[in-house]
Amino acid sequence: MITYKQANTLEELEQILALQQRNLPKNISAEESLKEGFLTVEHDMDTLKAMNDECGHIIAVDDNQVVGYALCMHPKFALSIEVLQPMFVEINKVITGKTNYMAMGQICVAKSHRGKGVFRNLYLTMKEKLPEGFDTIITEVDGKNKRSLAAHAAIGFTTLKVYMSGEKEWHLVYLE
Repeated sequence: MITYKQANTLEELEQILALQQRNLPKNISAEESLKEGFLTVEHDMDTLKAMNDECGHIIAVDDNQVVGYALCMHPKFALSIEVLQPMFVEINKVITGKTNYMAMGQICVAKSHRGKGVFRNLYLTMKEKLPEGFDTIITEVDGKNKRSLAAHAAIGFTTLKVYMSGEKEWHLVYLE
């Protein structure tokens, strides 16, 4: 049975990083990237833990194994991960006067648990666990990641803006 909660142990954070490694482009084929989706950011334990200490990451656990996660990234971490810095610049351009959002820093579901509602339930749990005063989740999706774009749209995310950063097209999306 899958349970959803906020990460609170070092072992859970280590399992997040292990699942992340299994879904980075450097560790999967180009064909798998197109079919299954992919991750963009590779976190280190120090950053992952600091983010978790501010707002616990949401995890899906099955038989004591993390099988999915949605990383909570408080806006105060806007400068912590270089590849995500442009996202915060774009958020600040389109969210005028509204600063009560939590960035979802990355979402991933283990291949063994895809198509079982884990993605949706990670976001439902994230909405439920947002700190008081936060009412919006914002994230961005690589325009080439069609699986992720479709999954976000299916659960109600709306596009705020599409923009280019470097060679990539990013879709900035939000869920209230």
